[in-house]
Amino acid sequence: MSGSVSPLAPKTFTAMPALRGVRMTTASAGIKYKNRTDVLLMVFDKPAAVAGVFTRSKCPSAPVDFCRRNLAHGSARAVVVNSGNANAFTGLKGRQATELTAKSAAAAVGCGENEVYLASTGVIGEPLDATKFAGVLDTMAKDATSDFWFEAAKAIMTTDTYPKVATRTAEIGGVKVTINGIAKGAGMIAPDMATMLSFVVTDADISSAALQTLLSEGVGPSFNSMTVDSDTSTSDTLMLFATGAAAADGQAHIDRADDPKLAGFKAALNELLKDLAIQVVRDGEGATKMLEITVTGAENDAAAKRIALSIANSPLVKTAAAGEDANWGRVVMAVGKAGEMADRDKLAIWFGDVRVAVNGERDASYSEDAASNVMKQQDIPVKVDLGLGNGRATVWTCDLTKEYVAINGDYRS
Repeated sequence: MSGSVSPLAPKTFTAMPALRGVRMTTASAGIKYKNRTDVLLMVFDKPAAVAGVFTRSKCPSAPVDFCRRNLAHGSARAVVVNSGNANAFTGLKGRQATELTAKSAAAAVGCGENEVYLASTGVIGEPLDATKFAGVLDTMAKDATSDFWFEAAKAIMTTDTYPKVATRTAEIGGVKVTINGIAKGAGMIAPDMATMLSFVVTDADISSAALQTLLSEGVGPSFNSMTVDSDTSTSDTLMLFATGAAAADGQAHIDRADDPKLAGFKAALNELLKDLAIQVVRDGEGATKMLEITVTGAENDAAAKRIALSIANSPLVKTAAAGEDANWGRVVMAVGKAGEMADRDKLAIWFGDVRVAVNGERDASYSEDAASNVMKQQDIPVKVDLGLGNGRATVWTCDLTKEYVAINGDYRS
């Protein structure tokens, strides 16, 4: 964690309600950080339905492999998360660490090892000494409480400067349900499933299969539309759990994602996922600006997304934002290299409400002062219209500063 909080941090944090059916606690196991919590345990008192999406990295961490195997069982009783060590690229030792952790958690909670889910974040390539938190899980299982979301979000931070929390409510067949979520992620964040680590829990009564469909669809316009530095983590994990506690209020069990009764829930879930994803971008390592990049008029939505990501991931665009330089030529460059259909002479570009370029050249009424004023804002909207079709997409990114280099230049030391 860097010493100062991101200038883009929320001014106030959402008050997180307790959520029936799940309890949490944290502990300090000294995995990497001194004098701070680094282990989170979530306990579901009854088996919860579970869904997950994970990194598309071809070098995934041992916990990602472990979770993928357990998802087939569709039931969760415990989640163990640690920060400070990613348990990635750790070979046989990594698998042994996940097995020991799962065994300890299953014994502490009183469940099967196939009902345990694990996630780790931090340094890659360092063996994880699972005995460090195997010893604390028994006490943690007893101490876990339902009103613990904010502390839980703190425990999973690495270089994050603030905890990321979000909550929403919805109705299913007239019965009110709650959705709570936490996330972490500040660097090595690119849109290829999730955001390093994020855990979302609802008290709704929904099947694992329906949850999986909702989650897989929900990541597209949220977590898979944000990028800090174009690097996809080995550990990206986003999990959604449903405790089913709302059944006691008369909520009828939902089996299918296309059930019309889920419309309000789906909208609330998608809103929460977008909220968490944007909080991650706003805490990008060293970030001082957030850019919302909207591409319209592309050949199709997929092309619009690729062009938007080409702009968002360009170090030249990101450093121009850091220097408050309205260098729209760099946006032209990023559109041109994206590999998608583009016609130079139909291109238009806006920084905020200021149109800087149109029909393939600088706007005749272009004002450097007006464009520079937009770049001085913390939130910079960039819009590109290709004038070719109906494809559109929005992605979020942050600027690239000297601080990003400083944080990542000595991450392991």
